[in-house]
Amino acid sequence: MDIHIARMTQKYAVEALCWKYEKPYDFYNNVLTTSAIVELLGGGYYAIVDSSCKLIGFFCTGRSAKIPAGDRNAVYIEDCVDLGLGMHPSLTGKGKGDLFLKRILHFIEEEHKGKPIRLTVASFNKRAIRLYKKNGFTKEHQFHYKGMEFITMKRSSAMT
Repeated sequence: MDIHIARMTQKYAVEALCWKYEKPYDFYNNVLTTSAIVELLGGGYYAIVDSSCKLIGFFCTGRSAKIPAGDRNAVYIEDCVDLGLGMHPSLTGKGKGDLFLKRILHFIEEEHKGKPIRLTVASFNKRAIRLYKKNGFTKEHQFHYKGMEFITMKRSSAMT
């Protein structure tokens, strides 16, 4: 799978917001609204595309990658690059996540040299947690938001 990071466009934003995941991952489904499109076009989001410019995923850094309850639970105090990501539902669970994540991590590490990377994941998402651990992330904190448990995971920079 040959993948590239591209500018988030309105076309890609609309497409990503329409993705539908199977249970229990349907928690990650979005609703296509004007405000959701504006969020994805706000500058912190990037598209991941294949060699034919087909959208296969996206990622964001900064505030958009955080869960609001994390601030209230003081899990985002340390200065890190916060990362959020999503892969097309048809590609999940097929062993493609490692290359996908490595490409994102390389990009972030080039942009933010020396800064640790942190992500927040729903604790039921064992597939993602396994992938993150495999790529050097370790569990930091846990907290609840809207009846669901989340964990933060952190990775020191320059591990790829």
